Amino acid sequence: MIRPSFLYYVLILCFTACGKTESQSAEKKLITEKTNQLYSQYGISNESIYKHPLPDDLFSPELKKTLETAIHASKADIEKVKNSDHPDEKPLIFEGAIFSSLYEGYTGYTIKDITIHGKKAKAVIQFEYNMASPKIFWTDTIQLIDSDKEWKIDNIIFDSIKNSKDLKTSLTDFIQYTKQ
Repeated sequence: MIRPSFLYYVLILCFTACGKTESQSAEKKLITEKTNQLYSQYGISNESIYKHPLPDDLFSPELKKTLETAIHASKADIEKVKNSDHPDEKPLIFEGAIFSSLYEGYTGYTIKDITIHGKKAKAVIQFEYNMASPKIFWTDTIQLIDSDKEWKIDNIIFDSIKNSKDLKTSLTDFIQYTKQ
């Protein structure tokens, strides 16, 4: 009698584990799509951040609000300089790759690992910049949250080659600097 119930327990455990694995695999696929969306839209240049509205499905509400505040502050400074007595001065704009640790940006990236813990996830991204000799490699970590059954980017933790530790801090510092 003990053996059949043990076998039954093992079968239930296997089916439960398989369901979780399939679910995690589907979630990782969605996170991969968000990562690729971020770097295909904003990886090459910061121009697109000025020209197009930020999509609702890519960034968490908090990060989107911070990005929009920073963009607005930058656009306001561009207008202020343009209408000043010294229109040839450089306004406060986003310089360098804002979604990556290396100022120059990257020439390629690979998603190395995705871990999911409840409604939070991390995607570890290995970048390469091959326009310098030797090539430069670094790793950033995208933090995502499950917002309304959809993964959204909530922050990016930068590698030590960047002056700022993460995207939210970098944007907040930029906003504060524009107010000076």
